[in-house]
Amino acid sequence: MVPWPNSLGFGGGSRDFTTGTGPGPRRRDLYHPEVVELGPIGVWWSGAWRPGPEEDAGDMNVAGELEGLGYGAVWSSGGFNPGLSSRFGRLLDATENLTVATGIVSVWASTAAEISDAVAALEVAHPGRFLLGLGASHAVMVGDYRRPYEKVVGYLDELDVLGSVGRSRRVLAALGPRMLELAAARAAGAHPYFVPVEHTARARTVLGTGPLLAPEVTVVLESDPGRARTLARGFTTGYLTLPNYTNNLRSLGFDDDDLRDGGSDRLVDAVVAWGDIDAVADRVRSHLDAGADHVCVQVVDDGGGTFPLAAYRQLAGVLLGS
Repeated sequence: MVPWPNSLGFGGGSRDFTTGTGPGPRRRDLYHPEVVELGPIGVWWSGAWRPGPEEDAGDMNVAGELEGLGYGAVWSSGGFNPGLSSRFGRLLDATENLTVATGIVSVWASTAAEISDAVAALEVAHPGRFLLGLGASHAVMVGDYRRPYEKVVGYLDELDVLGSVGRSRRVLAALGPRMLELAAARAAGAHPYFVPVEHTARARTVLGTGPLLAPEVTVVLESDPGRARTLARGFTTGYLTLPNYTNNLRSLGFDDDDLRDGGSDRLVDAVVAWGDIDAVADRVRSHLDAGADHVCVQVVDDGGGTFPLAAYRQLAGVLLGS
């Protein structure tokens, strides 16, 4: 079992997130001084929250089972429609203590006021259980993608004025040092996506020892190298068309040859953890060892978009002792 990373203060302890930057005493978060509990391991998923027919589960409460297995949080994309998807309320309704997080809500898709109102309603219904992940998304997905960093800063300014989503209740999708620094200064921390272990170590250095670092880690439970990489490339190919991700990977030493055709073996092996259950669990632990407080695991398989519940059961047995 992976112990809760209390040395960094998020999820397993009683640390409060407070406003202000730099060393020394900080003001308490005026809106939500309490910590959102995440634990060391969560689930990242944006397909159907229902298992396949082989599970014979009917209306099985997948989120409820994940909570019972010991996962501390579930993360899901906020999508690109205006407002906050009703999916997040349903996930909260289906569980008792599990944290539900967005990974992420695009600052271009909804106004800060729309998101603030939606989060306030969730807070009334499920106090202390929702974490808002925000991000600048990608130019190809936004009609007028200009000055994304300034857009995020302005969005945070608006949320502060509105008052429903304080610093301790939001994280930023952050890859490069500038956005990571913003995540440390204006949010609870960072939620990097599509990153190798080396990025987690670098992100921890930029963030410092206080802020939350919660990377997404994609896994393929397949020991055959050819089959595992084929499944992995079904995931990596689309992301390698997006400059935010390719520029980040270039900064970590990958070159144009690595970025072609769904990724070189070297790149695929770095970004996607594949192998038997022990090998995959070791990779997840390596992110915790590199400085992550919480790892949200995304399983990729050939299940056609149905929820890979069997894989998450296996992972829970090794990572969480379930």
